[in-house]
Amino acid sequence: MAMTRVRPGRALFKTRGRPSGVQAPNRDSAVIDWAAYIDGHRVCTDTIPDAVRLVRDGRLTPEGDSAGFVWVGLHEPSAGELSDLAEVFGLHPLAVEDAIHAHQRPKLERYDDVHFVVMKTVGYVSSGPGGAEVVETGEIMLFCGPDFVVTVRHGAHGALGPVRRDLEKDPARLALGPAAVLHAVTDRVVDGYVGVADAVMEDIDEVEEAVFSPERTDESRRIYRLKREVIQLKRAVGPLAGPLRNLTGRRFVPAEIKEYLRDVEDHLTRVREQVESYDELLNPILQAHMTQVTVADNKDMRKISAWGAIFMVPTAIAGVYGMNFDHMPETRWQYGYPMILSVISLACFALYRGFRRNGWL
Repeated sequence: MAMTRVRPGRALFKTRGRPSGVQAPNRDSAVIDWAAYIDGHRVCTDTIPDAVRLVRDGRLTPEGDSAGFVWVGLHEPSAGELSDLAEVFGLHPLAVEDAIHAHQRPKLERYDDVHFVVMKTVGYVSSGPGGAEVVETGEIMLFCGPDFVVTVRHGAHGALGPVRRDLEKDPARLALGPAAVLHAVTDRVVDGYVGVADAVMEDIDEVEEAVFSPERTDESRRIYRLKREVIQLKRAVGPLAGPLRNLTGRRFVPAEIKEYLRDVEDHLTRVREQVESYDELLNPILQAHMTQVTVADNKDMRKISAWGAIFMVPTAIAGVYGMNFDHMPETRWQYGYPMILSVISLACFALYRGFRRNGWL
């Protein structure tokens, strides 16, 4: 079988004296960590091929199934690094190409007895000078075989170190094989969806409160940004439902793990419905905001029109007496000037009272 291709003399991805820990941040390799797991307990080796030989050489149950597996974790590997692992584990070239280039939709594919799972990871982080929070996405790919798991992570979110540590604290669960790792990773990814969805909901509540507050604020840009982030979140959450549902029907998944996967699927369904409701909620918020902007503009226009009508009275009277006709009796009358000022004042006051009474001022 293709998965047994191991080069005996190959020192692949040596830990440089640190076989049991996570490499330092200034590592020169995409490999984060690896280990062989026998009956749920970690066994450290110098190289990945050594871990593979340890699992495959003579450690079989009476039924012929491997009692252990190898878990290799990588972060943004190069084509050469992943090709080396592909030779060791017999990974399909198409799946390897997807894992190198990333930017894939969530999916579940099967190549012989190896299952290839793609999931989107999300994070809600501050971006730009204004500190606006945006949804950033990454990817996690899993090659899940009978006696190995290879996790490939792209992006800054969805670190799997805590997942490995939590599983190693539960040997009974880890002894269930690669399917236990698959469940733990999907559970962490979906938990990330929940956290981001809650954070987006808080921002939506803030926008809604600002829209309906007495103060006049322009929230249209923020609403459009939230709609864009909700669409980004929907693209990550929605497509995962199908692959997760299909996993519960696969033979390589033990019955105990299927129960946990159904629970993860239930959480994903709730998050998906929650995210879909965000889009439905933002639409009326945007409409209400635009309506309030229109109403405010109309009020401003009424005020401007009212003051314009008031100032039109002295302008019209002054225009009449600015014609300089010879026969204008009021211009030679002793009380003509006070009378014109009184007429202007009374007319303006009457218009002002009328506009105030009608709510224009």
